[in-house]
Amino acid sequence: MEDAGEHYEEEFGELAVVFGDFHIPMRATDIPEQFKELILPNKIQYVLCTGNVGSRDTYDWIKSISNQCHIVKGDFDENTEYPEFKIVTIGSFKIAIIHGHQIVPWGDEEALYNQLRELDADILISGHTHDQIASKVDKKYILNPGTITGAYSPLKRNALPSFLLLEIKDKLINVYLYQLQNDEIKIKQTTITK
Repeated sequence: MEDAGEHYEEEFGELAVVFGDFHIPMRATDIPEQFKELILPNKIQYVLCTGNVGSRDTYDWIKSISNQCHIVKGDFDENTEYPEFKIVTIGSFKIAIIHGHQIVPWGDEEALYNQLRELDADILISGHTHDQIASKVDKKYILNPGTITGAYSPLKRNALPSFLLLEIKDKLINVYLYQLQNDEIKIKQTTITK
């Protein structure tokens, strides 16, 4: 008899939520309720986080979503156990995660692409700019979830709360870009192929 979980993964792939730049409690008070209602424990296989987590409660919430949780160190994180970068393989994709403060100039696509090549990955997930991005450079991809809380940054004072959801199949990823605009969730979608 076929396991219902196996059928689900074949049909929908594995899910990874991507977020970062919480800055709780320094620059934001909480994650928007609309996002908390969507991001439920045991529904998502992977959590990929670009750092700047902030409070212990926020860290505990992140860890409650999945036991496959990958967090890198942001420039404001005090937790010294977070690595500077992390490489995770999901499906046939090698995904590198960094915070992004290491990139000069911040958010520069060419500098991000050079980092991606240096880490020898298919996809680079970077935060720091608080600006949500999904772009293709050459045959590789650069993703930025933005800031899940809408925290301000020197680069973007009026950042919208945002995160990414990746639906990962063997050689294809559907990327869903979630943004909260005027208390309404807006979703854009793009596809990554190998």
